[in-house]
Amino acid sequence: MAGKFEATVEIDRPVDEVFAFLANGENDPKFSPRVQRMEKTTEGATTVGTVYRSTVKDAGMTTHREFRISEFEPPRRIRWTEISTNLVTAPEGGYDLEPAADGRTRLRVFNVLEGHGLGKLLAGLAVGAARKDADAFAHRIKAAVEAS
Repeated sequence: MAGKFEATVEIDRPVDEVFAFLANGENDPKFSPRVQRMEKTTEGATTVGTVYRSTVKDAGMTTHREFRISEFEPPRRIRWTEISTNLVTAPEGGYDLEPAADGRTRLRVFNVLEGHGLGKLLAGLAVGAARKDADAFAHRIKAAVEAS
């Protein structure tokens, strides 16, 4: 079973600043309490092909995840795909950014979650929890960007 969650928020920063913050995946722990550690495993600036490795805690379980940047179009679009093998993975996720009034940025964040093996039983719960938290998640991104 696969499912998607998404949320949109306006951030009180210009689109270039928001993009730069989000393009650095090592900022994820600043707005995602489930991410315990995040590190870039490839050299150079973030671009298509960059890989990030994370340690996350969901529902009391700690897992290790790897994501590859699949699209990178400054300052408008970032996409990633999970390349690690877990019970529930994110085969696609991303950020869409657009300038808004008064130098603000409109951000849409989304993830597609998919279960594998026994994870097919858990995927519905994961999607439900993610959808319930989606607006709060977007507002945590807003707060982290505005505090940076």
